[in-house]
This record gives sequence, structure tokens and C-alpha cells, in this order.
Amino acid sequence: MLVESGADRNVLHEPTWLHGLSKYERPNVRKAVWQLLNTFVPYLGLWILMVAMLRQGYPYWVTLGLSVPAAALLIRIFIIFHDCGHGSFFASRRANRILGYISGVLTFAPYEDWRHAHAAHHATTGDLDRRGIGDVWTLTVQEYLAAPRLKRLAYRFIRNRFVILGLVPAVLSMVTNRFPHRGAGPRERYSVWFTNVAILAVIGAASLTIGLGTYLAIQLPIMLIAGTAGVWLFYIQHQYEGVYWARHQVWDPIRAALDGSSYYKLPKVLQWVTGNIGLHHIHHFRPRIPNYNLQACYDGESAFRTVEPLTIRRSLKSLRLNLWDEEAQELVSFRSMKGRRAQATPGVR
Repeated sequence: MLVESGADRNVLHEPTWLHGLSKYERPNVRKAVWQLLNTFVPYLGLWILMVAMLRQGYPYWVTLGLSVPAAALLIRIFIIFHDCGHGSFFASRRANRILGYISGVLTFAPYEDWRHAHAAHHATTGDLDRRGIGDVWTLTVQEYLAAPRLKRLAYRFIRNRFVILGLVPAVLSMVTNRFPHRGAGPRERYSVWFTNVAILAVIGAASLTIGLGTYLAIQLPIMLIAGTAGVWLFYIQHQYEGVYWARHQVWDPIRAALDGSSYYKLPKVLQWVTGNIGLHHIHHFRPRIPNYNLQACYDGESAFRTVEPLTIRRSLKSLRLNLWDEEAQELVSFRSMKGRRAQATPGVR
């Protein structure tokens, strides 16, 4: 949560401060290429090693252990994919698009369709009247109490920690991403079908070479581990104690970025794996800053350091926060609903 200091808040609106961020938005070819080398090459190397180990008859649990570093690299590949979607990884739009499609096949995410939905997420974060695109399903207390029993049960099911971190990642990568989002245009639909065909081609090639069983024994654990970690990162970026939400008429995009997006402070190795995405308040404030410049921006601009860090220990408490209380202006738990009378409220949206 942004520290309530008048001096610090005022600096956010000074044009010189805002214009100073442009230097961090400039893509750097050397840094970008280095990220490709230290991410895609070891990922491919681990795949080759895992295939060789299975063929040599090593116990599966040994091979399975390598799924963890491979999944970590796949998360990093997704961050690169994410930057391409924002047009920030390379200066060239064409280069971003090509790399976006390639990394999208590896992460099972259609580039243009995901990019379109993610842009909507950035435009509506923290806006209670524009929920539903590219975000975690969130109801207000009034909406929950006024909802039919079946909808309340569905909401509680989706918000269950085992569902959101276990079932949801698999459904997103294997099912949801295989179809265009609602309102998708021709380019977005094309990216979905292209990605689906490319994935089938990879599976076909793997079946003819290393065998379908070997491919699945390697791919599925990597996808599930990376997917669970990815969903958790996305969840904790906007679902935490002290987060900002507001109705559209009073919604402030600056507060939505700095108070509605967390600074998830991770150990250095995890910060590297996640491509600095924990500095999410900066990313939402200036999404054109590539991941390799986020730390430099944080170090160079004092206003971003006024945001209170969210530690791993504190972040775990967020799993019990499920509803937005508009009166208290905070996320609350299902347990807090005990004793409240379930009645529909006029004007609930």
C-alpha cells in the first residue's frame, strides 16, 4: 500500500517525474538477447537431458526433479512473452510479434488473443464497474449476499485455494487458452488457431521421435508447476491486504497502479525467475518498461519505493481474503460473512 505522505503523493503528479520514466522504457537489444540466451537455451538443454534420462532408464522421480528448474525457466519465458505483448521487449514491433508467437507456443498461450485480454486488464485494474476481463473473479460483499445460492457456491468453489492453485492453472492452459476470448477480432482468433495447430504439430513430431508417453511425462509436470506458480503470481498482484478498488466514477488510474498492484518482494533467485514481475506497481504504472529495466527504475525513482513491500509470509494471508467490502474499503474473508443477513440490496451491480 502506498505510504500516505503528502510530499510523496504530490511528486507523482509532477510532469518532470513522469517524463523521467521514459529512459526506462527504451528496449535494450543486448539485454534482450542475453535474456533469450540465459532462458531459452537452458530450457531446451533441460528438455534434452530429461529425454535422455528417460531413455536411459533412470527412475522417473529423478527426471521429475528436473521439472522444477524447467518450470522456472518456462515462467521466465512467459515473462518474455508478456513483455512482447506490451511491445517492450524489443524496439521492433515485428520482432516482438515473432518472439511472442514462438514463446506463446511454448507456454500454450495464443499471443494476439492473450495480448488483447491483457490490455483490457491493464485498463480496468481496480475498477469495480469494469471487472471480468483478464482478472480474478471478485465479488463485493453486497453482491455475494444478494447472489443466488448456486452462484455463491460456484464463487466459493473458484476461490478455494486448492482449486485456484490446482485446477485453474490446468484449465487455463489446456482448455481456456484453446478458444478465443469473447469479442476477439480476426487477428486474435488467428493467433488462437495458429497456436493450437503449432502445439499439435509439436505433439505429433514428439510422438514420431521421442514418443508421446515421453513427451507427456516431461511436458505435463513442467506445465502444471509453471502454471500454478504463474496463477499465484497473478493472484497476489491484485488480491492482497491493503489493495485498492473503487467504483468507476471515482476510480484513479494512478492509485490503481500504485495501490492496486503489489510490490511482491521476492528473494533474488525468484526475482530472476519471475523477470522482476514482483515490481508490479511499476509495471502497471508504465507497462512499456521491459522487465530487465524494472529494477533500475525502482532503484532510480524514489516515489516507487514508497509502496510497502508484500513479503512471501504476508502474501499467504491473502488466500483467505475473498470479497471486497465497499464500506470498509478492504478485502474480507468468507468467515466474516457469518452474522450478516443475506438480502439483496437495490442497485447492486
